[in-house]
Amino acid sequence: MIKPYNKLSDYIKERFGCRVFKVTVDGGFTCPNKDGTKSYGGCAYCASPALLPKAYDGADVTGQLDAGIRYVRGRHKADKFIAYFQINTNTYASLPQLCDLYATALNHPNVAGLAISTRPDAVDDDILEMLRRFKDEKFLWLELGLQSANDKTLARINRRHTVADFERACEAAMSKGIDVCAHVIIGLPGEDRQDYLATMRLLGRLGVWGVKFHQLQVLRGTALEQEYNKGRLPVLGLEEYAGFVVDCLENAPESMVVHRLAGDSPLDFLLAPKWGANKFIVADTVIKTFQQRDTAQGARFNKAG
Repeated sequence: MIKPYNKLSDYIKERFGCRVFKVTVDGGFTCPNKDGTKSYGGCAYCASPALLPKAYDGADVTGQLDAGIRYVRGRHKADKFIAYFQINTNTYASLPQLCDLYATALNHPNVAGLAISTRPDAVDDDILEMLRRFKDEKFLWLELGLQSANDKTLARINRRHTVADFERACEAAMSKGIDVCAHVIIGLPGEDRQDYLATMRLLGRLGVWGVKFHQLQVLRGTALEQEYNKGRLPVLGLEEYAGFVVDCLENAPESMVVHRLAGDSPLDFLLAPKWGANKFIVADTVIKTFQQRDTAQGARFNKAG
């Protein structure tokens, strides 16, 4: 089936000529939104333990990669791997520490590239220059958490950064030739279709390379859990969510790489919506929505925003 959107796996296969999968690595980072630098509470939706990979055993970076590669190779028959620093804020350490961690991952014989997830207020010019040098050696992209282009929403979910922070970080990274993937959450409290489209149009104006969609998930141990249990936090239905994702992608550049259509969390953590536990059902629903509308990514994109 031809996908009506620019899927990451297709982009990577075209680049490498083989199956390439990410392997999640826990670099031992914390977060300025948790250690008191910005806040102690963290983002309202965040439950870091839910991101730990199945193969995680507390080993160092090399040990995690060894275990993760064995697991992913057996499950997906992958040929090459991207070391994915995903948990917490993965640029939140001294420059020598970061350099050592990233170099260790890239020096693994089975690693073809590096993906680094972080906050837009946790990168500076020195970090970006280091990433540029690594990118000269191997495939690399930087993931920046935006979530919403509405500052009131960001304050509501305790992000503790602004849209302007994201724009500055994004433009600084792109000026050094670093590909940026933006994280976006659909279904945040108080937001509607116009907010989602405004977020996507911002990414289009900036020329962001990639986007990663997440549905708002209510996870155990988060601030949102308390609101949900009190009946104060509605969540989207599957078809409703799929419709909003298609709305967003219609208004995205055709070239923007879609890293994922939805988040998936372990059922031990997931309170709602339960349909989010199966990303394949979500992908099928999004594709069916594209087909029903007879549309595709970029159909409504206006570069002028």
